[in-house]
Amino acid sequence: MKTIRTQSFFTLVLIAVFVAMSLGAADSAQTSSTGHGTLHVTKDCSGYTGEAGSFCTITSSNLPAIAVGSKVFYFQPLVPSTGLLDSNIVVDAGSGNRAVGRCTLDLATNLALCTFSDGTGELSGFNARVEGSGTFATYHWDGTYSFKKQSGEHDDQ
Repeated sequence: MKTIRTQSFFTLVLIAVFVAMSLGAADSAQTSSTGHGTLHVTKDCSGYTGEAGSFCTITSSNLPAIAVGSKVFYFQPLVPSTGLLDSNIVVDAGSGNRAVGRCTLDLATNLALCTFSDGTGELSGFNARVEGSGTFATYHWDGTYSFKKQSGEHDDQ
């Protein structure tokens, strides 16, 4: 009888350890797209045509949720007579991971301001304000980002 109790106790301890490890792994996965910080992204826009739907490709990023190879789609065309590109944008990081925002680019200086207000997947709750500079072949976004908790989400920490 004592052996059965010892085995049962040992089994319960193993289950508790397994559950605790599983919850820790889930928390680690969730924190990869939480928090706030400085955002540095470089993109190649050499293929950008100025037409609605054209895109740039991310060539480097310090935020894992915006991986190299992600696309930045522009949904309004370039209007040369205004001297500006003012467009809704979507960063498509693949697998349903997208961020939505807006960019305004001064065509004379190549300086831009982009803001992001939300996203889906790993980019859910993504907010950012970045300034853009550079050439179309090597364009930089530098600024800050945060992940805002959505209604219904809670912090287990």
